[in-house]
Amino acid sequence: MVTSGFAIAASTTLFLITHQDHGRPFWYPNVAALTRPGTHAEVVANLSASRRAALKEAVIRAGSPYPPRQLRLVGLKEEKALEVWLPSGGRWSRLRSYAVLAASGGPGPKLREGDFQVPEGIYRLTAFNPNSSYHLSIRVDYPNAEDRRVAALDGRTRLGGDIFIHGKAVSIGCLAIGDAAIEELYLLLADTGLRNADIVLTPSLRPVTPTGAPAWLGGRYERIRQALRALEGDPEAPNRDQGLEQGRR
Repeated sequence: MVTSGFAIAASTTLFLITHQDHGRPFWYPNVAALTRPGTHAEVVANLSASRRAALKEAVIRAGSPYPPRQLRLVGLKEEKALEVWLPSGGRWSRLRSYAVLAASGGPGPKLREGDFQVPEGIYRLTAFNPNSSYHLSIRVDYPNAEDRRVAALDGRTRLGGDIFIHGKAVSIGCLAIGDAAIEELYLLLADTGLRNADIVLTPSLRPVTPTGAPAWLGGRYERIRQALRALEGDPEAPNRDQGLEQGRR
């Protein structure tokens, strides 16, 4: 699995490379002299030339100036979709719905390292990786303060981490949305600023707490439901900033 943009050499020399998203080593044929990593600024410049005009047009058509002042991503496990929402007047408007091409695990939150679950909750986006083994990637801040708090109550340790939205179509606890989609999302978030964005990760549009779930999961799912209702224009739902703050506690 070779990072996009790397030249493939005729040599069959094998180099051991550390997986940049999950810390797992793997092998691929290449020549070191031809694999200079790109910087975040270089990636954004390249994407701007090919993608910004169409992206700006779509955002303005959705009722927002470019770049948007805020973004909220919604990762839907059951629906296998990653939605992008932005404020439009006094409401929220859905800009994009990307197909999730791969996401391991099933319904339910991530509890420990190696369970291959996609987390569930309201999270910040914290970093760009322009040299991801899966083309490009954006880091999710699992485990956050709430995850660590409930883990301590449960007596759980080794919560895992390194959760990303990335390209390609393979995943170990991450959301893979393909190369074209991650390029557009990477540029949109770079222009908007990660501090102005968050992501709701949910088992479905209407999450229901299953029998036997941890005691704290019902409260988390209620905050997720409130955040989703706010996007849909429910006047009784907390606004975006309130929902985010509750999710961080």
